[in-house]
Amino acid sequence: MVGNVADLLSARAKERPGATALVDTVADTTLTWAELDTAVNAQARLLLDAGVSAGDPVALRLPTSAAFAVTFFAVVRAGAVAVPLSPQAPEGEWRPVLADSGARLLVGADPGELSEDVRVLEPVVEPDGAEPVPAAGGDEDVAALFYTSGTTGPARGVMLSHRALLANVDQLRELNPPVADQGDRVFVAIPLHHIYGLGPGLLNAVSAGATAVLAQRFDADKALAACAAHRVTVIIGVPAMYTELASLPADDVGESLSTVRLLVSGAAPLHPKVLAAIRGATGLGVYEGYGLTEAAPVVTSTLVTGYAKPGSVGRPLPGVELRLVDSDGSPGPVPLDPADPADAFADDSGGTGLVAVRGDNLFSGYWPDGAYGPDAEGWFRTGDVGFIDTDGDLHLVDRANDLVIVNGFNVFPHEVEEVIGALPEVAEVAVAGVLDERTGEAVKAVVVPKPGASLSEQQVVDACAARLAGYKVPRTVEFAEQLPHSSTGKLRRVRLRE
Repeated sequence: MVGNVADLLSARAKERPGATALVDTVADTTLTWAELDTAVNAQARLLLDAGVSAGDPVALRLPTSAAFAVTFFAVVRAGAVAVPLSPQAPEGEWRPVLADSGARLLVGADPGELSEDVRVLEPVVEPDGAEPVPAAGGDEDVAALFYTSGTTGPARGVMLSHRALLANVDQLRELNPPVADQGDRVFVAIPLHHIYGLGPGLLNAVSAGATAVLAQRFDADKALAACAAHRVTVIIGVPAMYTELASLPADDVGESLSTVRLLVSGAAPLHPKVLAAIRGATGLGVYEGYGLTEAAPVVTSTLVTGYAKPGSVGRPLPGVELRLVDSDGSPGPVPLDPADPADAFADDSGGTGLVAVRGDNLFSGYWPDGAYGPDAEGWFRTGDVGFIDTDGDLHLVDRANDLVIVNGFNVFPHEVEEVIGALPEVAEVAVAGVLDERTGEAVKAVVVPKPGASLSEQQVVDACAARLAGYKVPRTVEFAEQLPHSSTGKLRRVRLRE
């Protein structure tokens, strides 16, 4: 048996019971390893008393906080499956996920009327001396179910086993220097309901015995104050965070981050001028990486080579294999479309291909039956297109599908198009991702109004905001007489990005 994810916490509580495990900067809560472990036991006991059994899905609708950390570890310690939901998402998004997962218990603030067979529990944060709850299950048992738009369509549950989550933590720990080590204070302001926040953020910090400094959301001024107050040494971030920091006076940023030794970014590309601004303010490079929910999540990082390289996402982590394949999975180049400008890539690469990954960190397929998981040889095709440069570093150039990634969150164009297409004034609509310095990508909608119709950009935005999460709402809306199609009728989304 590989073990249970909650074993990470149990080990730290035995080794360093009085050391600080986490700081919740919003609730102003500090827990030692012993206190965190005791709170997890109390929450796990409440789950068991509520009738939770091994393998039962339990929904978590909580912000990045001590409450989330306690609840997540309690769920997996009880042998159940954690189903994180965004507390900011509108009902139209999280309720279908709740239903699809089959969760009959939701931990978090009462979200309002639910079906009669779904109970709501308040999270436990204060340790109350509860008796220890032995960890149930582990290894190939599913520990968490993360919903993502994935590579083939609307939101679906990615089944991450204890083995997958623990493997990625171990792979990160093998980096030299590691992302976090004992004595580090790791600032995490990215959502814990996203695998990037949970894995490289919380779980990695717990595995290392580092202190996790949690913030519900990122505000540049508050973040600098928190980093200075808690003498933060590692920041786990996304491009939008570094973009905001780069806009502040360099002296203020440098002074507040004077204790920081490592800056990490993921989920989307980081603009070179932001990299330069952060280095100028702090003297530190920002190490970028590439990952996906199905890989729990980190696949590559520039930390592998030890130098930040603009435009590259680095090399595979120890224990992760990567290769470029063609559309049927065999090694080879991706067929190019000479009529498509997106198919013109760097000449000095070894050719482009679909990124395929193999490693113990891979998921067990999609909920509920494990479909579309790794193949018989353990390889999973990600749907991302990239090339490997002459140094051996991976560069991502496009995606085989039309997925839009905003700050690491997946947006499937079809779901946005359905909302806009439902407006009576719309004849046709297409959605694509466009480069954005703050979020990596942003959603762009091109709308063809019906003849004589009166429709404004604000009406389109308002319709989307009423039914979709904020990151899915189009940043820009353009009107056109027609959409770009190929001679065979295929929509040329690349033209929409121009």
